[in-house]
Amino acid sequence: MIETKRLTLRPLTYDQLVKYTKCDNSLEEELMLNESSRTISFELKEAFEQTILPNVADKTKNYLYSTLWTAISKVENKMIGDLCIVGEPNADGEIEIGYGTYDEFQGKGFMTEIVGGIIEWTKTQPLVKSIIASTDKTNTASFKVLQKNSFIKIGETELLFNWKLEMSNQIIT
Repeated sequence: MIETKRLTLRPLTYDQLVKYTKCDNSLEEELMLNESSRTISFELKEAFEQTILPNVADKTKNYLYSTLWTAISKVENKMIGDLCIVGEPNADGEIEIGYGTYDEFQGKGFMTEIVGGIIEWTKTQPLVKSIIASTDKTNTASFKVLQKNSFIKIGETELLFNWKLEMSNQIIT
């Protein structure tokens, strides 16, 4: 788990991911959290079925690089958003992240804090040299999260901006 000022980031196990997809508050019950009214988009459901669940089930992989990290508000004791790392570091030491905040918690700086927490965690992961992300060009809030966390825009496509953060991975003592 990762602790930030207002949040706890918790990597979900396979069984917890299955409960997450049900959106019936069974996960919240297991984690002793207050109920939430979250929903799962078609795209996220597809990602769960095709990528996230199979990768987390694969015992040869470090599940922390494939699972959903759920963000829990310490004050409200409620899930407020999620971040996913899209697989283990590649040959260049890159990991890719994707993230989202539940509607009722948007605009409060939570996602900036979540990404910052994951950045701090990756500094302790020797194989991670950089973090990449893509944002829809029309999603200003999403790319501001990356800018606030020192990501640099490295390119774009017709629909997306591509971002990168180089890690120093040097723990200062």
